[in-house]
Formats: sequence, structure tokens, C-alpha cells
Amino acid sequence: MDKLLHLLSENSTFSVSELASMLGEPEEYIAAQIREYENQGIIRGYRAVVNWDEVPGSGVLALIELKVAPQKQKGFDEIAERIMEFEEVESVYLMAGSYDLLLSVKGDTIQDVSAFVSKKLSALEGILATATHFMLRRYKENGISLFDTESEKDRREMGI
Repeated sequence: MDKLLHLLSENSTFSVSELASMLGEPEEYIAAQIREYENQGIIRGYRAVVNWDEVPGSGVLALIELKVAPQKQKGFDEIAERIMEFEEVESVYLMAGSYDLLLSVKGDTIQDVSAFVSKKLSALEGILATATHFMLRRYKENGISLFDTESEKDRREMGI
């Protein structure tokens, strides 16, 4: 993997000068590489990893497995595009194994996600079966641990 992309994927807040220093390259070169990656669509955006479990009222996240009937000449792409249009859907992945698509769906409550699955998702032509799994707790996301040991929590509460 490209070292610049690896560094940005670990921490997108690195400045161009920090990246240049870490990689031993001129700042102008690093800035140009980042622009090129953005223009090519390799870098699609920058975001913080938020521990939503710690944010009151942040809603419910569910992973939904879908078995779908692929369409001739189009495979799974057309149904994936239709599913991506729903505002509740955060991510869509084509999978190998016992199901075809994996969705990450967010709602205010479990009932909201359930209603989405039963009224919108299951009603789509080509959906053969769904299996919904509600996320209870996140321990690690995007390579970052969200799990606090008691000693870490104690230090934070004491302001250390």
C-alpha cells in the first residue's frame, strides 16, 4: 500500500508538512499527490472516528444481511444502487458466502430500523431474505480501539 495513503487512512489530521517530514519528501510533492488522489477518486473524504456509544441519543446501528436475486446483465449493481438511495443506509457491501449484500443501517430506535426493513427494504423486488443484527457495543472501529479499561476511564475522569 502507498505509504502516504496508509498514513492518511490512520490519521487524516496530519498536515502536509508533517506528512512530508515522515515520508522524507518535499511538501509540494505531498500536496500534489494528495490532490491527485482526490481528483482520481482514490481519496473520497476525511472523517473522524467517533465512539457513538458515548454520545447520548446517537441512535441504533444494525447490520443487515441480504440474499438477493441478481439481474441478468447487471448482477447485484442495480439493486445495490437502489438500496444506497435510502437515507437510513450508511454502507453497502457485496459479499461472498451465505448472503449477497451486507448493509449498515442507522435509525433513532430499534423500531425505526425494524420498520425500515419490513416496509422499505423487504418490499424491494429481488430481495429474497433478510437477517438483521443490532449492534450492542463497539470495541474497535477502523483500527481504533473504542474499549476503555477501568484505569483509562479513571485517569480521564481525574483529568490526567
